[in-house]
Amino acid sequence: MASLAQHVAGLPCPPLSGASRRRPAAQRRPPSALVCGTYALTKDERERERMRQVFDDASERCRTAPMEGVAFSPDDLDTAVESTDIDTEIGSLIKGTVFMTTSNGAYIDIQSKSTAFLPLDEACLLDIDNVEEAGIRPGLVEEFMIIDENPGDETLILSLQAIQQELAWERCRQLQAEDVVVTGKVIGGNKGGVVALVDGLKGFVPFSQVSSKTTAEELLEKELPLKFVEVDEEQGRLVLSNRKAMADSQAQLGIGSVVLGTVESLKPYGAFIDIGGINGLLHVSQISHDRVADISTVLQPGDTLKVMILSHDRERGRVSLSTKKLEPTPGDMIRNPKLVFEKADEMAQIFRQRIAQAEAMARADMLRFQPESGLTLSSEGILGPLSSDAPSEDSEEPTDE
Repeated sequence: MASLAQHVAGLPCPPLSGASRRRPAAQRRPPSALVCGTYALTKDERERERMRQVFDDASERCRTAPMEGVAFSPDDLDTAVESTDIDTEIGSLIKGTVFMTTSNGAYIDIQSKSTAFLPLDEACLLDIDNVEEAGIRPGLVEEFMIIDENPGDETLILSLQAIQQELAWERCRQLQAEDVVVTGKVIGGNKGGVVALVDGLKGFVPFSQVSSKTTAEELLEKELPLKFVEVDEEQGRLVLSNRKAMADSQAQLGIGSVVLGTVESLKPYGAFIDIGGINGLLHVSQISHDRVADISTVLQPGDTLKVMILSHDRERGRVSLSTKKLEPTPGDMIRNPKLVFEKADEMAQIFRQRIAQAEAMARADMLRFQPESGLTLSSEGILGPLSSDAPSEDSEEPTDE
């Protein structure tokens, strides 16, 4: 017996012979896991054994009696699903939750037995590389339109683009009715005109409706002020006009007003400035009171500056600009253009006051040399007719009777 205990599993089991020497209490090992030649299970091992037995029993029940303990049959389940089914007709709206996205689109939980999928090209009006760019992520709850059904696996094909298109066309009709100016970004073009993106819809701007002579390549990626000419959702026609929008903008340009502009190009005789879609000329003589020998030493394409409107020929579409009138002191546009920018509105106000005073003096001189005109000058410098109760030179003096 003692020899067997010494050879089992290499355990340090002392011989059972009475001749064996007993170890001190401090050096005794814990009771060996070997009892009569077998191991006793630990607590964790016993728990794992119990769970294995539970799973084995459950597996056996599923194999031999799968419906045991289930309150309804498979037929009852099919009936319940049919009773909670939703309208899946093409064109109907359905609410769903995004639960998974892929490189091709997103899967939508619509609380139905049917699977629903949102393709990438139906995620929004814009061209995107993945649905996350349109804000479509797991957990998003949104309303979708059913646009098709895959006959192979009855998967419903959903769209957000179709809903957004309907809303965009409605907004364009409203904006056309209000005759407002919108901004469109040029994204393409051909020999007849350019294609501009307005509120997610692609509209066509014929070259005959572009205010300046240019090419599609020059306008690409630029933003244009536009007005609606035709909005036809059924035919998918959206025609826009830059010329009509510019006419409205030009009508608001007043002589002496200060506007923000961007230097478009430099010429030997001056600089062309973009002032909100209108190209104005800042002549070299109107840049500064001091002589400007080389325009490129003062201005560069892309520079932002404030300019004053000197004149506006609406028939020819020409606008003359000046920064010279905005200089606090002569030569500031050359030495300190930042100061001219900061003081532009203040200097423009002073300029307008001087013009008003000059006009008032001109009116006064006219009255002085033409008394027979029957006009008078108000305290505000406004020329107007004589008041009916004002005495005239030919009126008789009142006499006392």
